[in-house]
Amino acid sequence: MSRITTASTSLIAATPSRRSFMGTGGALSAVAVALLAGKDVMAAGMKGDMTKDVSILNVALGLEHEAINAYQLGAGSGLLQKPVLDVAVQFQGHHKTHRDALIATIQKLGGKPVAEMKLEEYARALNAASLKSQGDVLDLAARLELGATNAYLSVIPALGDRELAKVAARLAADETMHFTVLNNALGRSLPPGAFSFGA
Repeated sequence: MSRITTASTSLIAATPSRRSFMGTGGALSAVAVALLAGKDVMAAGMKGDMTKDVSILNVALGLEHEAINAYQLGAGSGLLQKPVLDVAVQFQGHHKTHRDALIATIQKLGGKPVAEMKLEEYARALNAASLKSQGDVLDLAARLELGATNAYLSVIPALGDRELAKVAARLAADETMHFTVLNNALGRSLPPGAFSFGA
């Protein structure tokens, strides 16, 4: 595939950010998390603020769209060597699974999932034109994965049900794994201390 040559611009204002996701306080209702976990029967007897849930889930969905397209940009750049490319495609698949779960949950809550933008818009927002090496692609992916890790960790304290908190923790674990693998591929050392994520 050809290298992405789209001119860089600042992040698109409409793109949800990890900062705005964390700024919501992660206050998803138990209903939303139960649906996200695929526990429809459990969700049936619960109550929650569906409008707020849809809004929070749509921010998370926007982040998953961004991650999917970031990996697509990396894969299409021609900069990734074969073993790294395979891992990038695998991680993109994880994000697609997250996306599908979020879309299904938003729809079950009666909401409308936020639409994915065009690849060119993500290229501009992520400054894909500045990617000149495999290291540049990995650095971008690692930064996005770290942001996603912290965003998902931010929702856990708001959840009163242990099973529901487990869903958010599993999402955060996927993102943490991605960040750790990418960081290692870049030859960077492990975080120096304990409690490195979610602060």
